[in-house]
Amino acid sequence: MEDHKTISPRCAPLSLLLLFAVVGADAPGETVIGVHDSELVRFRIVEVVGDLSHPWGMAFLPNGAIIVTERSGTVKLVQDGRSTDIQGAPAVAANGQGGLLDVALHPEFERNRLVYFTYSARDSAGFGTRVGRAPLDGQTLELFEVLFSMEEFSTATHHFGSRMAFGEDGTLYFTIGDRGDRNRAPDLNQHAGKVLRINDDGGVPQDNPFVGQEGVRPEIFSYGHRNPQGIAVDPATGTVWEHEHGPRGGDEVNIIRPGANYGWPEITYGREYSGAYIAPDSKDGLEQPVIHWTPSIAPSGLAFYSADHIPEWKGNLFAGALAGKELRRIVVNDREVVHQERLLVGVVGRIRDVSQGPDGNIWILTDESPGSLIRIEPAT
Repeated sequence: MEDHKTISPRCAPLSLLLLFAVVGADAPGETVIGVHDSELVRFRIVEVVGDLSHPWGMAFLPNGAIIVTERSGTVKLVQDGRSTDIQGAPAVAANGQGGLLDVALHPEFERNRLVYFTYSARDSAGFGTRVGRAPLDGQTLELFEVLFSMEEFSTATHHFGSRMAFGEDGTLYFTIGDRGDRNRAPDLNQHAGKVLRINDDGGVPQDNPFVGQEGVRPEIFSYGHRNPQGIAVDPATGTVWEHEHGPRGGDEVNIIRPGANYGWPEITYGREYSGAYIAPDSKDGLEQPVIHWTPSIAPSGLAFYSADHIPEWKGNLFAGALAGKELRRIVVNDREVVHQERLLVGVVGRIRDVSQGPDGNIWILTDESPGSLIRIEPAT
């Protein structure tokens, strides 16, 4: 089931755990909320801050602070167990699934201080996804500029996407959902239902697969996507991976190839919310997912783990889950999924984002109000 169908208050298990929490983690204000055994490693769960409102994305600053976006439009700076507001955030249309969404640092952030955001905006036609950036000066974003705006806004308030990841060549990959109109996903004159790729200044890379073709949006890298809310670049290979919400079932993980069609709505492993048939699950010329999930876990946030801090998990792929209220560890061998493990099932609530921190730990955000920034680290 998709994320807009399953919004719920903060889950009871975390609240109960907090009653018995052990205060005394590494920084003031942090709270250890449990120690768990996985198949390979014992780990502890540390709530770093717990006063966030539907947090959506995170980015780690070189000084150890963390930028966190809240869907309502606020940008938070988390440091020393406390969160404060960053000024200068873009104006967003926080409606339905929309609002302030993902955040990413420029690969040369220490030189240029540039922070990138995806968000939903409003114009006279309705709502749509945009990408913008601004340099960060202390706790202020200066001179925010829009780099990209999708070609057609609509009245729908769901399926905005929207995740970002910089590729090895410094180009920016980002996702936009089909905006609730499945016929937009295969249409190459539409940005909706696509993985897109732009230069860091908003220009179009000349090696994008459809550059120069009449009637085709040049930013398109791949198409036929429903609502992608996870994208990650494999640090070992440079390969781009993505996951997306299916309808009723049929959530997918895909390896993204330039110019490829991932099939929505011509193929799907899902069904209508009524249970009615939509389409076959395969067709010649359309890409197959690496793995798909039925029933839906509602995946959001995707990250490869490449650090040595938790060696048992090195090389694994991690996906958050909203409906599943879990963290999914995915073992990949030569681009093939060979094993999965469900972590934190029902423990912390709806997991909106997952990332590897510079400390080598796994970090997650819970899509609640109040929501939490949580660190997963080896138990010693």
